[in-house]
Amino acid sequence: MKNKLQSINEDELTKRMSRSEKYYSDKKLWDKLKKYGKKAGGVVVYAVLLLYYTLQKPSIPVKTKAIILGALGYFILPTDLIPDFLPGIGYMDDLGALGAAIFQVATHVDQDIKDKAKAKINDWFGEEIDTSMIDEKLI
Repeated sequence: MKNKLQSINEDELTKRMSRSEKYYSDKKLWDKLKKYGKKAGGVVVYAVLLLYYTLQKPSIPVKTKAIILGALGYFILPTDLIPDFLPGIGYMDDLGALGAAIFQVATHVDQDIKDKAKAKINDWFGEEIDTSMIDEKLI
């Protein structure tokens, strides 16, 4: 599996993200989060929520929406570069896709969005989740 992890590159993630945009829907996203949120972990869920709440802003440009929809669609898909069911590494490619999208839309992620996402993960996980890995990229 290590070779598969090493072979993941940004170009491949970008291609898969753009193809996966058509798989996005609010219902599918919330169903996946309810079913697999704990397994995916707080950091992955935080990234998903940041993108989801950013998508809800009415002022978001179409290109930004497409980036977000591609990343969230990729997260929803069970068949991606690394299957989600693999313990410990199943969500690494999802986090990579989500992180790449967050980096591209960072200027649209404001404090209100971060606060909403943190409140939701604290509700779900019942503890303070360390979001610094993502938050540092948003400064």
